[in-house]
Amino acid sequence: MPGVVLWQRTSQGRSRIMPDGCLDLVWDGRDLFVAGPDTAARWHDCTPGSSYVALRFHFGIGPALLGVPADELSDRSVRLDDLLPPPGARSLADRMTDHPAEALTGWLRQRFADLTVDPLGRRVHAMASAATPVAGMADRLGMSARQLHRRCLPIFGYGPRRLARILRLSRALDIARAGVPLADVAARCGYADQAHLCRDALALGGDTPAVLRGERRVEVDRVAVGVMDDGVAHSPEGIPRF
Repeated sequence: MPGVVLWQRTSQGRSRIMPDGCLDLVWDGRDLFVAGPDTAARWHDCTPGSSYVALRFHFGIGPALLGVPADELSDRSVRLDDLLPPPGARSLADRMTDHPAEALTGWLRQRFADLTVDPLGRRVHAMASAATPVAGMADRLGMSARQLHRRCLPIFGYGPRRLARILRLSRALDIARAGVPLADVAARCGYADQAHLCRDALALGGDTPAVLRGERRVEVDRVAVGVMDDGVAHSPEGIPRF
């Protein structure tokens, strides 16, 4: 299913969770909860060795599946039974204990059958990834910048400008981790200069790009059963959010 990734992770302890424009449905071994879209980085604390299995949704698929606008979940982690009718959430939780990956993919396929997703999400994500200015996005989509902002809130949890900044910083840190000097990273990613990159890193990541690139990336694995193509041009391991 394009736009959906099934992932699993064993935690090493405290980790910085970077924003990525996505929403996740996460099983932590006891409960199901929804990690809404983050507007900036935050810290996640857990016991080393804790295991997670989750579905990651791009392009507004998650909000459409749950029937909740993304901006109502921004910077929040919410129990699934607070969003869905208790019988449905409880039924899924009961199936998670023995085979969580299969339970999640089965639930997804059932709900996906009748799902209608706003196609705007995929189009805006593609333009934001290509660093298209907001005015250019709005012009291509035949709407005003204000209308575009309003349409993006329920899909991504924030407007197209913040989405573009988040995707650009993620791309910049990937390049920096490959050993490219920060001044060159800034130029390649469309920042005015290295200082501009540093300001965005502090605002969105909570630290300097030198610190962020040096942190060990939070690693996740795609689950072998039922992996779904996310159709997104970024590192396949992603960064889980809790």
